[in-house]
Amino acid sequence: MNAAGLSRRTALAAAIALAATAARPARAQGAAWPNRPVRIIVPFPPGGPADGSARALAEVMGPALGQPVVVENRPGAGGVVGIGAAAQANDGHTLLMGSTSMTVTPALRSDLPYNIERDFEPIGMVSAQPLVVVVAANSPLRSIPDLVAAAKTRPGQLTAANSGNGTLAHLAAELFNGRMGVELAPVAYRGESLIMPDLLNGTVALGFLNLPILLPLIRDGRLRALAVTSPTPIPELPGVPTLSSVGVAGLDVQGWAALLAARGIPAEALPRLEAQLRAALASDPVRARFANFGVTPVISTRAQLRDYLKSEQTRWAEVVRTRRITVQ
Repeated sequence: MNAAGLSRRTALAAAIALAATAARPARAQGAAWPNRPVRIIVPFPPGGPADGSARALAEVMGPALGQPVVVENRPGAGGVVGIGAAAQANDGHTLLMGSTSMTVTPALRSDLPYNIERDFEPIGMVSAQPLVVVVAANSPLRSIPDLVAAAKTRPGQLTAANSGNGTLAHLAAELFNGRMGVELAPVAYRGESLIMPDLLNGTVALGFLNLPILLPLIRDGRLRALAVTSPTPIPELPGVPTLSSVGVAGLDVQGWAALLAARGIPAEALPRLEAQLRAALASDPVRARFANFGVTPVISTRAQLRDYLKSEQTRWAEVVRTRRITVQ
């Protein structure tokens, strides 16, 4: 072989060796996910339970993952803006704090910028909390039987507040209507905090609302809790019955939060994220923070969350169809 051929072979061997050397750090880097900060997109404004839950988890999961975990609030359109932003990130380091809205909205809108099955991988449940049926402290309604009797006597005249058309509070009231053969009239507000003045002064008769915002007002005696929508009573409201225990069957409604991985996070990272989430939810700091804003940690597997998301989508699609609910 002449010198030119030997030179070409030497150069080729050197190129192959260089490529192999470059590939080794790349593979190691992929195996060492995360290799930069991880963000959790919360599709709601700062200050609420979903935001607080995400920040509590971030403080514990960051050190365990070896990278900072930062929370990014992307509110708007009932969660659609933030969920869509997470679905489109495709950067391999984005998580989503999902909630009930992401399984309800697909039944109400056909133009969503995300698809749950295509764009996200479940990691695990984070929390669940029932709704509370509440009235003003001076309301003549003192029980669910009182409420049903009044609604049947005055069809369409009792108003039920909610934080927006198609929200869980709205759908729960519609589900109640269907189960009990009554017609509570929905009144939509732009957020739960705006409901409180009208609920306290009796401008609206009642609401199926989230526990955290109600709890201080119930404990102060300014609101009266008639029932909770969970299958069992809750320790935060001793003596308050469940709907099923007072004759309203089939109305187990929970507001929930869950952590999901956006498209692009490597598959091999998902079991680690699941394990770190479970450990964080079992930790004393996270449980204490959750208790402060009135939500209950829920630990699940990835498979359990996947099944739950599917069942919730099916359930709410049926309610939307049978109650003829549309967004305005």
